[in-house]
Amino acid sequence: MGDQMTIGMTFEKSITVTDDLAPRHLAGQGIGVLSTPELIRFMEMCALEGVKPYLKDGQATVGTQVDIKHLAATPVGMRATARCTLVAIDRRRLSFTFEIHDELDRVGEGTHDRFIVDMDKQQQRLKDKIARWKAEIRQSGD
Repeated sequence: MGDQMTIGMTFEKSITVTDDLAPRHLAGQGIGVLSTPELIRFMEMCALEGVKPYLKDGQATVGTQVDIKHLAATPVGMRATARCTLVAIDRRRLSFTFEIHDELDRVGEGTHDRFIVDMDKQQQRLKDKIARWKAEIRQSGD
């Protein structure tokens, strides 16, 4: 982990809500607002991109927990800004609080945890899991 990552660091990211970020099942009803899954993804990207410069080469972070309240709708065309604050570092676990505001209201808030992984080890674990899965499929097909 980079020496400069410290509790209290704050990261921001802004987006403009587009039709691609609106819930597909409501599109036919003329409602174009930022969907909850996209709100979560937006918040995760804020935290992920914020800490990335402080990681060692070959490291990344993966999301492990999200607790979110989606408080208000943000219409297509409006800007939204996420602000994530690093509130705890426990070995490789990073904990954040966050708020998301659009141009008029607070639209989201909550907590988010990310875990620092070594990409080579992570890729090997995934390859091992795929091999186990394929072996299970072969055994069940016999």
